[in-house]
Amino acid sequence: MADVIVVGGGAAGLVAAWRAASLGHRVTLLEANGHLGVKLRISGGGKCNVTHEGSPQVVLAAFAKEQARFLRASLHAFDSAAVVDLLRREGVPTYVRENGRVFPLDRPGSAAAVVGAFEALVRRAGVEIRTGVRVTGLRGGAPQIEGVDTEAGPLWAAQIILATGGASYPETGTRGEVLEWLRALGVPARAWFPALAPIPLEHPRPAWEGVALRGGELRLSAGREGRRLAVFAGDVLFTRTGVTGPAALELSQAVERARRAGPAWLTYAVLSGPPEAVEGALQHEATAHPRLQAATWLGRYLPERLVVPLLEEAGVDPALRMNGLARDARRRLAGLATALPLGAPRPVPLARGEVAAGGVALEAVEPRTMVLRGWENLRVCGELLDLDGPVGGYNLQAAFSTGYAAGSLS
Repeated sequence: MADVIVVGGGAAGLVAAWRAASLGHRVTLLEANGHLGVKLRISGGGKCNVTHEGSPQVVLAAFAKEQARFLRASLHAFDSAAVVDLLRREGVPTYVRENGRVFPLDRPGSAAAVVGAFEALVRRAGVEIRTGVRVTGLRGGAPQIEGVDTEAGPLWAAQIILATGGASYPETGTRGEVLEWLRALGVPARAWFPALAPIPLEHPRPAWEGVALRGGELRLSAGREGRRLAVFAGDVLFTRTGVTGPAALELSQAVERARRAGPAWLTYAVLSGPPEAVEGALQHEATAHPRLQAATWLGRYLPERLVVPLLEEAGVDPALRMNGLARDARRRLAGLATALPLGAPRPVPLARGEVAAGGVALEAVEPRTMVLRGWENLRVCGELLDLDGPVGGYNLQAAFSTGYAAGSLS
C-alpha cells in the first residue's frame, strides 16, 4: 500500500508525483501507456510549448474569470518561472518567442527532452513508476476513497490523485472515462466539449491545403447574414477538411456552440475596415492607377494561389482593370478582402482538440489543495478540471500548477 497513488503520467501527474515524493511520501505513479508524457511529447506540434513567460497576473488574465480565480493560488505557488528553472536545472534550456510562448531550444527530440526532465525528477524523488497499467475504476465512497481498480487487480493508497487528462486525442490514452466514475460518486462535472480544435467546413477547399491566410481576423456569425458572435485576430491554415491555425483553434469552442444553437457562418477579413470604406479605396485606385488589374490589387492581401479562383467565383474578371470596375464588381472585390467566405462549419471534433473543455466543476474542488469537496483523500488536477485557456502554453502551465498543488500533501 502506497501513501499516494497518482493516476496519469502526463504533465499534471508527473509534477504531482514529484512534489508528493519530494515531501517524503511513498508514491506510485500509474500510466496506461507504455511510456510517460505521451501527449506532452506532441504538444505544440511536437515542439512542446511548455508555458507562457508572463507573470502569474498575465497568465491568469488569459483565462475566464471563474477559471482565473480558481487557478490563482496554485499558479502563484508554482508559476512559469518555476517551470523554466526546473527544466534548466535538468539540462533543458528554453527560449521565449515574441508572443511570450516558451519552448525548449529547437533541436531533435526537444519535446522528448521535456518529458525526460520530468521523468528524471520523479525517479530521483523515489516515485515507483508503473507504465502499461490501466485504471478501470475507483473504490470507496465519500468521504474516503480506498483505492483504484486496474486491469491487473486493485491497488490501495491513503491518498489518490487523479491526473488522467481530458477527452481529446484518445490515441494518447485520454479517453475521458474518469469523469463518469466521478459523476457516479456524486462529483459535479460538465460534459466534455471540443476546444482548441481544427474546424471542419461544409464545403472545404482540399485544393488549398497548406495555404495560410495571415494578418487578419476570423469572424463567426449566426448564419450568412446573422449577427456577429465572435472574432479572433490571427492566422488560419486550410486543410483538406476545413481550417486550422491559431484563429481557428481559438474560435473552435465558440463555433461548435453556435453550430449547435442554429446556423453558423465563418468569414476571414484581411482588411478590417467596413466594405464601404474599401469600395471607396478602390475608387481612389481607379483614379490613381487606372490600369491596375483586379487580380493584382487582391494579390496584395490574399495568397496568390487563391486570387484567381476567388475572383472567378465572385464573377469578377481577374484581368479587369480598375477603371473598368462597375460598382457591383467593386462591392464584390471589397467583400473578398473584408469578409472572405469560409462557409458553414461542420461538427468540431472533440478528439482533435489540443484540450477539451468541460471536466470536474471548479466549485467542487478546493483550489489550494485540489481536494474534492466532501472528500478527505481524493484530489484531481490538470485537464480533468473544467479549465480551458487559449493557445500559448497556458493550459500546460495550468496542468503543472494544479499538479503541484495536488502533490503538496502535508
